[in-house]
Amino acid sequence: MTKAELVSMISEKTGVEKLTTLAVVESMMNEVKNSISKSEPVFLRGFGTFKPKKRAKKTGRNIKKNTTIIIPAHHIPVFKPSKVFVEKVKNSLD
Repeated sequence: MTKAELVSMISEKTGVEKLTTLAVVESMMNEVKNSISKSEPVFLRGFGTFKPKKRAKKTGRNIKKNTTIIIPAHHIPVFKPSKVFVEKVKNSLD
């Protein structure tokens, strides 16, 4: 599902205009990004948690040049679904 499809579905179900729905979806995504970039997790009850995770420094390989490279420590965004979300997916896809 793309963002456009998501906006269309929400717009149809709620009766709100697509442009308004798009603005709300964009605003929500921006707030999640801003919070995670400040190391603040975003907890959505019944859905899951978005949070930053620190990756340790590690050694990698450049296959094309056959050399070893050092990948520095960095933070990445992660999503952990709630138990309710996981159960719904398990039950509907089995």
